[in-house]
Amino acid sequence: MFCEDFQTLPTGGASTLKWGIDTEHGTLTVERGGRDGQKVLRVHTEGNGRAFLKVDDFTPPGNSFFGRVRLRVKEFPVAPDWAHYTLIEATGDGPEIVRPLGGQYVPEVDGGVALWGVGADGGPTGDWTNWRESAPSRAGVWQCLEWRMDATDNRISLWFDGVAKPDLTVSTHDHGGNDVDFVFPRFDTLKLGWQLYQGNPTPAAYDVWLDDIALSTQRVGCAT
Repeated sequence: MFCEDFQTLPTGGASTLKWGIDTEHGTLTVERGGRDGQKVLRVHTEGNGRAFLKVDDFTPPGNSFFGRVRLRVKEFPVAPDWAHYTLIEATGDGPEIVRPLGGQYVPEVDGGVALWGVGADGGPTGDWTNWRESAPSRAGVWQCLEWRMDATDNRISLWFDGVAKPDLTVSTHDHGGNDVDFVFPRFDTLKLGWQLYQGNPTPAAYDVWLDDIALSTQRVGCAT
């Protein structure tokens, strides 16, 4: 349904008819910083800014789809406590904003650690991030991240480097202790990049590199 590896784009400020840009206190730049010198998309933000590649007019059949992206994050927040970040966000005609990949800096675990977690905002469930101690956010390394959005029970599943992470799965009646139903909107937009929601974070700026984005009705995997 969508793919982008940035190899045909010129280096410099990102511009293409294939996808849009959503930024505030942030930039998107195509540069040679990937594996084996390949072109990648550098996402840079200042403070609690945002910078996203935006896939519009995205209407997956049955409101379900698989996604894959390779990414490297320079650093994750270490302040303030509970700093919340998003890398992938799906929206549509309903109030729920669905975040299949994001996380939080959790001061209560190991003296403070950034942990991956699926989350959402708006709608009946409000703002939540279902982080897990078993899924620390790793900085400075390339990872292959896959996710599945299954509308039959509003289920989100994740794989890291080809390995399933069932502890991060959320669904209608299992999404971080909330006692109201979690329901997908009818998706029409998907965004990939970075957003941090708290002001005056540490570090004060963030860099994320993205490559090999794919959205499909079937699982793509990391070998392709």
